[in-house]
Amino acid sequence: MPRPVSNPPNPWASTHVEWLEEAPPATLEIFEEDAKSILAENDSPDISFRYSLNPYRGCFHACAYCYARPSHQYLGFGAGTDFDRKIVVKKNAPELLRARFEQRSWQGALIAFSGDTDCYQPLEVSYGLTKRCLEICADYGNPVGVITKSSVIRRDVALHARLAATTASSVTLSIPFARDELARLIEPFAAPPSRRFESMRMLADAGVRVGIAIAPVIPGLNDSDLPELLERAHAAGATHAFMVMLRLPAEVLPVFRERINEALPPERVRRIEHAVQELRGGKMNDANFGSRFRGSGPRWAMIESVFDLHRRRLGFDVAHGMTDSMRDPSPTFKRPTAQLGLFG
Repeated sequence: MPRPVSNPPNPWASTHVEWLEEAPPATLEIFEEDAKSILAENDSPDISFRYSLNPYRGCFHACAYCYARPSHQYLGFGAGTDFDRKIVVKKNAPELLRARFEQRSWQGALIAFSGDTDCYQPLEVSYGLTKRCLEICADYGNPVGVITKSSVIRRDVALHARLAATTASSVTLSIPFARDELARLIEPFAAPPSRRFESMRMLADAGVRVGIAIAPVIPGLNDSDLPELLERAHAAGATHAFMVMLRLPAEVLPVFRERINEALPPERVRRIEHAVQELRGGKMNDANFGSRFRGSGPRWAMIESVFDLHRRRLGFDVAHGMTDSMRDPSPTFKRPTAQLGLFG
């Protein structure tokens, strides 16, 4: 079980607070655990990668739409504010990753950072787990794909440049809103979109393959932002782009509804709910209705058409930034010589 930390590290007390947004008004509780394993494996056809790594459970960014919220209930926490403010830290993540790489069965498949919660959320400033795991990937030449909303990634620009020179790697900035003001209402403690585009440019200038994830597309709220988001990403050096339909599984739906009702006029809320239902077979969400990441019907077809038109016009790759199969062994993976002497 995760153990509460009586005096957790405070990232806002760091000398590197320029990577962070403002400190939260709510109390942040930290729980540390010694995880038994660090790589999650999936075989879903909806997900392009096979392995993912999550150094943290829960996410400080507090995005109203986050599909990972229900996973917090497995820890005995809630899917609402507990998910945002009770963060579990897998403090042995780097050691577990190195041990996995030393197993002969590991052949160097791409690892996604992260499958659920943001690997660069503010606690990363204090714990550095993502950085240490990425350094191990660079040492072994193991491919990585990172997705984040956070400005903390700026700390690791040189590390991502090293990965880009060592193996197949990419960074994708998740930017679903064009306006900072609207983003603040729905994803209140993530970096504003303007800063995410700045981070994208910094990474691209360092030689890192970067892209944009318009995730999620919320019909009636941000679907009209698609052309502008793709244009700004292109100007910031992005080479790949993809979008994901809003998912509201289980306990996520009431969190999302509460947030938009607090933030938006009633008529706007009604338009959003009607538009989502139109794409989800008359429901706000239905686990048995089509792909988790796509909608259905004429409106979704129009959204896809607009996205694809601008993606093609701007020359974006749609394959999440990776040209090689993200499930196959990598030719760049190699155990360091010193490690071979110890384990081989």
